[in-house]
Amino acid sequence: MKSGLPQNDPESAIKAWRKAFPILFLPVRGKRLAYLDNGATTQKPSTVIESLERYYGETNANVHRGVHDLSERATAAYEQARAGMADFIGASAPEEIIFTRGTTEAINLVAWSYGELLNPGDEVLISALEHHSNIVPWQMLRDRRGITLKVVPITREGDINPDDFSSALSEKTALVALAHVSNALGTVNPIADMIAQAHAQGAVVLIDGAQAVAHMPVEVQKLDCDFYAFSGHKMYGPTGIGVLYGKSSLLERMPPWQGGGDMIRTVEFERSTYAPPPYKFEAGTPHIAGAIGMGKAAEYIRQVGFAPIMEHETILLDYALQQLQSLEFIRLIGTPQVRSSAISFIVTDVHPHDVGTILDHHGVAIRAGHHCAMPVMQFYQVPATVRASFALYNNHEDVDQLIDSLQQVREMFG
Repeated sequence: MKSGLPQNDPESAIKAWRKAFPILFLPVRGKRLAYLDNGATTQKPSTVIESLERYYGETNANVHRGVHDLSERATAAYEQARAGMADFIGASAPEEIIFTRGTTEAINLVAWSYGELLNPGDEVLISALEHHSNIVPWQMLRDRRGITLKVVPITREGDINPDDFSSALSEKTALVALAHVSNALGTVNPIADMIAQAHAQGAVVLIDGAQAVAHMPVEVQKLDCDFYAFSGHKMYGPTGIGVLYGKSSLLERMPPWQGGGDMIRTVEFERSTYAPPPYKFEAGTPHIAGAIGMGKAAEYIRQVGFAPIMEHETILLDYALQQLQSLEFIRLIGTPQVRSSAISFIVTDVHPHDVGTILDHHGVAIRAGHHCAMPVMQFYQVPATVRASFALYNNHEDVDQLIDSLQQVREMFG
């Protein structure tokens, strides 16, 4: 299936994409489902679902340890998925891909492993846009190792001011950790320039790519980031699986962060020696089926193609913004210069949780809350927002259903 977005008939391409996701055709509360909570998790295409069933039904065995046929097949599929993920983000070798439980674990891995190489007084720089998973691990590192945590503020529009970022960097900056795309506001940060500036000060850079990899091409070697973290479930893959990309030179220096089976070379009671990366960081039995499913999700995205995905999502995002701005009772939260696939807003005098509950009764799935970005909510002085986030299978009908349902919210609350 090669799915482009032909200029003469874009609707047929979108219909073909939607057919790949069986859950989209299940009614919710007797209504058509308009799934607009993709920033939290995306739905899964049949190819991903079938890969999980096929693994458990035909290949199930542990990896790297067995000499029997099933184990060899499982190992081959697992390592093929690793090679596929390296290709997906443009890593130089599969050995730079570490499978984790998701973005959160990937960032924690860096904080607990690379963090051991930092010294008291070293500075870790983050932004006020970050998800909790790119805040809390650095606070824990601060408390454990005595590093200094600095935060770059954001503008009212929801952007990181370039001058503020530049002035926050110094020779003390040891590590910079930034979101590629904000999960709360959809802000797309100019990370290529930010990485270059950080490197000029001698800092290592980690990018949280959870909200980026399903929406835009990522080439880690071109970006020159040192670490890049992302999750399978936000890119049409299974839950409980993710990737940490790390430059080989850094992974070689870093100590393991968990001990156990499969991450060792030798074990004696006096001491142990460790396997080379990436296995040094993959203690215990991994989520084999999840890695295979994540590899299939990457294949699906590449099959559709980033050019049509980006074109379609841009058109849909512009349409949604236009429709929301036409409602006098809607206040947008954040108007970043470059936005990707998420819009946060509030309904005047109605709590976001009430909005979310009413929308659900109309078949519209959105996210209401602080989106694991409480500092962003505090900055805008709101307890929570309503967030509509888009994926390649969303269409204008989903947006219209959202707008009609918001009109119902306004009528109910007068």
